[in-house]
Amino acid sequence: MIISFMFFSAPILFAVADALLPTALLSASLSAPSDTPFPDPAPAFSFLQTLNSQLTHYDFRYSLIDIPIISIIRSAIILCVYGLCDGPGLSRGPYLGITTVCSVVSLLIVSIKASYVFGGSSGGFTAAEVALFVCSLLLAVGHILVAYRTSCRERRKLLVYKIDIEAVSTFKNGFPRYSKILQDERVKVKLQN
Repeated sequence: MIISFMFFSAPILFAVADALLPTALLSASLSAPSDTPFPDPAPAFSFLQTLNSQLTHYDFRYSLIDIPIISIIRSAIILCVYGLCDGPGLSRGPYLGITTVCSVVSLLIVSIKASYVFGGSSGGFTAAEVALFVCSLLLAVGHILVAYRTSCRERRKLLVYKIDIEAVSTFKNGFPRYSKILQDERVKVKLQN
């Protein structure tokens, strides 16, 4: 039951994970462990100071604050489109297209940023920073895969629904073709006699 729930709510769960995971990785990369034996009494306050410093002294080549912002914006757009689309919109409509466009644009931005961050510095990056970039790239590709699977699932639903509608509409008309076949059989029987 849990697997079924996760399968059918995959776009929502994936968008939430996309918003939270890069933010948590940025938090881990910004809060570097200190060498002092006494812990910081206000780690949340120091994180907010570091975040504020990142925002005020933003530089595309060095600052990492824009990666979680890109992920949050991407997730918000995808969730809005997913919420506004119905069956046909999810199957062939704007959901797959907008998700693909948002993911490709964010892939390009993060790839360009990675080339600046890792190409310009001489090995001064942490594992959390590398994980932040890799996570953002994988989540962008994952959005496309989840949107494609959702689109395929909705197309199958519409196909089954369409077949059922045809069956119901045929039944409501009283099987008009059946009466014609019966009438043709009666004429054949009369001709044979």
